[in-house]
Amino acid sequence: MGVRDRTRQEQQRQAAAAATRYEETSERRRQTRRQLEAGVPFPDSPEALAARVARLLERQAVPAAMVVEAVRSEPLDTSAAFERILGVSKELQAWSFLPRGARAARSVARISVCERGRALPVGTGFLVSPSLLMTNHHVLPDADTARTCFLEFDAQVTVDNTPQLPVRLDFDPDTLFLADKRLDFALVMVAPGPDGTPPGQTFGWHRLSARLGKLVIGEPVNVIGHPMGRLKEIAVRDNALEARLDDFAQYRTDTEPGNSGSPVFNDQWEVVALHHSGVPKTDGQGRVLRRDGQVWQPGDGQDAVDWTSNEGVRISSILRHLASLPVTPAQRALLAEMGPESGLDTTTASNPPPTTSPTATDTSGPAPVPAPASVPARVTTEAAPARTGLRARDGAFGGRRHLLFLHGRSQQGKDPELLRRDWAAGLNQGLLRAGQPPVDPADIWFPFYGNRLMDALAEHEAIPLAAPLDTDDPVTPAAAVPTAPTARAVYEELLTEAATTWHLPSPTQPGPERIGLDPAVGALMRRLGWLAARSDLDTWTISLIFRDVATYLDDRRVRDEVLSCVLETVPDTGEIVLVSHSLGTIVGMDLLTRLPPGIEAVHLTTAGSPLGMDSAYGRLLCGGPRAPEKVTDWLNVWCPTDAVAIGCPLADDWGSGPTVAPTDLAVLNARERSHNIAEYLAHADAAHSIGSRLAS
Repeated sequence: MGVRDRTRQEQQRQAAAAATRYEETSERRRQTRRQLEAGVPFPDSPEALAARVARLLERQAVPAAMVVEAVRSEPLDTSAAFERILGVSKELQAWSFLPRGARAARSVARISVCERGRALPVGTGFLVSPSLLMTNHHVLPDADTARTCFLEFDAQVTVDNTPQLPVRLDFDPDTLFLADKRLDFALVMVAPGPDGTPPGQTFGWHRLSARLGKLVIGEPVNVIGHPMGRLKEIAVRDNALEARLDDFAQYRTDTEPGNSGSPVFNDQWEVVALHHSGVPKTDGQGRVLRRDGQVWQPGDGQDAVDWTSNEGVRISSILRHLASLPVTPAQRALLAEMGPESGLDTTTASNPPPTTSPTATDTSGPAPVPAPASVPARVTTEAAPARTGLRARDGAFGGRRHLLFLHGRSQQGKDPELLRRDWAAGLNQGLLRAGQPPVDPADIWFPFYGNRLMDALAEHEAIPLAAPLDTDDPVTPAAAVPTAPTARAVYEELLTEAATTWHLPSPTQPGPERIGLDPAVGALMRRLGWLAARSDLDTWTISLIFRDVATYLDDRRVRDEVLSCVLETVPDTGEIVLVSHSLGTIVGMDLLTRLPPGIEAVHLTTAGSPLGMDSAYGRLLCGGPRAPEKVTDWLNVWCPTDAVAIGCPLADDWGSGPTVAPTDLAVLNARERSHNIAEYLAHADAAHSIGSRLAS
């Protein structure tokens, strides 16, 4: 019997079991239906509603201003207030709902088997760690089956509705394969791509959570998969959770065979269940019925079945089962990569991970900012090893063109060689996708100003340089506000402009006051919270980035120190292909006014840049939004969920005047990496632009 036949047979058994559970819970669903018809929007337990609202507010999935507006119009008891908040979450989605969904879809792959010389689709799977993929047991029942199958990522249509070239990868079940027939799940290792990169670094991955509060009855669910083996599709309409069992969830949505193994999401794109079966309509004898009311026969085909609902396996149940399995230390380490909320990192019991500030609407926030155990009055970098910039080797790219990377903030104490390799690795991923040759890190100029910047900031400001570990510490992200009056003014101007650009609503009534919290600090925290809720960066990261930008722009001594350091590692003649990131885009724009006279032209690429903010470009050495004359072309790459790039696209502000205007390229970066430079450079269009400048 072939893999497809075994899959089909096992799928029928799973469907029969789902139908039995559906029948057993029929009275529960009837009660739910009566409550819905009576106007109860979320007919779930008070405990479930409380857990759900707590999770939404904790992750800032519902803007605080909307919460206040929803509950302030009339006195409400606790349950009614919860329903109002959940109603806001259900009916009003932030503009980022669709790009977040597109990003979530990238980690979903089609699973196919090679049989008799043909590739035949058998199901869907999705990445749950950098290297692990989850699907159904009835899709991959054992390691031997996994060896005969392969994955296709990006098996979908483009925004122009034309088929995209998929990326094929193989399974590596010898390293890890775990499965359970009753819970109908399989977890299997995916082999890295041709460049040795784990697939999660390319396509992203979903951080699974064993915590409560991800979904209540009546809330929508969304399913992404490959129904009938077709190109990737998404079901987002007429869908809702109908019943929640101990290990399974029943929901109404559009799915077809081939969706087996698909992730089931809530509206915040958290995975809540593993889809494993439709629920067929049955007669009094438990026989499956066709759409015409006749008893279904195996030869009728799956599309003839009268499907009445759908069933998925609850993610929390799968995670509990995984935690109970005896595995090798190497396999346990792989499971731990599924994230802290999975409960599979056994080291957290004795060595809890650093706690960061609340994140945005994703289950996963940005990479935590390195933090000291406490916040000192003044931080220095005296213990950091001496680091200098790196020159490219002679003759690179013909000797006339020079590739130069200019980093952003928070690089102090790091090894410039490792940083250069990381940037090159990201660029080479993009060049590979664009069909262009890779670059050797040794051929790249890499000025390094990380330690000089931090030394200058430490002398300038008695403020923390990173987020505190202890969340009980009264220090808030507002502690990163510059103490110098002029720098603080620039900081507040940047923050206000950013929050206004992302439509921070005006407060309609005073919110609850925190004892001892200065009103001005409260206003700053409100803006930071709004930016964090609308992006993939936490409040601390946003505050620290804006702090460094403000201090650089305000203090001429800090600016001169940074530019002097950068100019130590800049070529004297020829043309420069300049790639800058974050604060480095501002430093780079100033650098263009001080280049050696032998530099004839600059081919500019900016990524994750704040150059679109009036508060920033008005203080540049070039005097405003006008690219210096030596810039012959300019590509600006930005991600809509990157709060640092909030002023993008740039063409509206920088497109007027006699100088070159930027070409804006919007990309979707992986979750937790919205501001990551390697993620930006790995996009084919961005890398192609850089590569073509080097080859000209």
